[in-house]
Amino acid sequence: MSAIANLLHVTIQNKNSLLKTFTNYAGVGLLKLLASLPYPLLISIGYGLGFIAARIQSDRNRVVKTNLQMCFPNLDATQIDQLSKKHWRLLGRSLVEKSIIWLGTQQQLSNMIEVKSAVDLSSQKPRILVNMHFVGIEGSIILSALAKSMGWPRTSGFFQRMKSPFYNKRIVEWRNQFGGNSIDRQGNVKAIIREIRNGDFIIIAPDIDLGLKDSEFVPFFGIETNTITTISRLATITGAEVCMMTTTLKEDQSGYICEISAPLENFPGISPKSDTAWLNQYFENEIRLRPAEYYWVHKRFKNRPPHEASPYNYSH
Repeated sequence: MSAIANLLHVTIQNKNSLLKTFTNYAGVGLLKLLASLPYPLLISIGYGLGFIAARIQSDRNRVVKTNLQMCFPNLDATQIDQLSKKHWRLLGRSLVEKSIIWLGTQQQLSNMIEVKSAVDLSSQKPRILVNMHFVGIEGSIILSALAKSMGWPRTSGFFQRMKSPFYNKRIVEWRNQFGGNSIDRQGNVKAIIREIRNGDFIIIAPDIDLGLKDSEFVPFFGIETNTITTISRLATITGAEVCMMTTTLKEDQSGYICEISAPLENFPGISPKSDTAWLNQYFENEIRLRPAEYYWVHKRFKNRPPHEASPYNYSH
């Protein structure tokens, strides 16, 4: 009987493995198909997916509404619901646009994302570009796509490991397709420092809760929010310029604009905590201009100060 049981176990494992492999490659095929569609059609598909997602009772939908309620306490339930639906619409669009971000051509990326910079990007000065989690965050790949033709240095940045080894490997390859350099966030600070000193573009998005290590609780929409202090510490160590970078929808929503600011003055300042608080205030100001575009699906307030409960502990 044990031999039969072992045989059944191996057979089920093989079937599951085959199904997983098929699903993974089917997903890649779908991305390639989406990348080949006319851009207006792709956008319409994304809006449709966002419309559906906004109306499904899911954990992420509750996270979005919790974040909005915390950050915009002056809005009533109807206004929160409307803003949530606008966000999901744009998030759906950005998700299908990843087919172009990851598998599109340089021309497709150039058509979708325009770059405006207040600094000379070809100067190769040590420079940190501080990104933030708008729905167009991965628009930064346009810098990598245009680097060779524009005489810009290569683009480097942290990436967060995915649970799927299959997609983790491929997404890193896709992000690096134009010569970029994705650096694993885990334990690779020395590699980032080396890249900064070489004059490469270093892009970091610190507006996400990555745990309590190397972080401080600083205000964000009036809420003490766990935020990494990486930008301040790297700027202090390397002497790099720090420029803000945002990728947001154009007014006519025909595509995105990636804007890079002049270097911040008096940054770093007196402490990593005060620098990080300043960055959070900058992010908040930008979000208030276009609240539906921010990445509200992330549990931004996951880690709390001592004795304060997580706002995401929902009762069922």
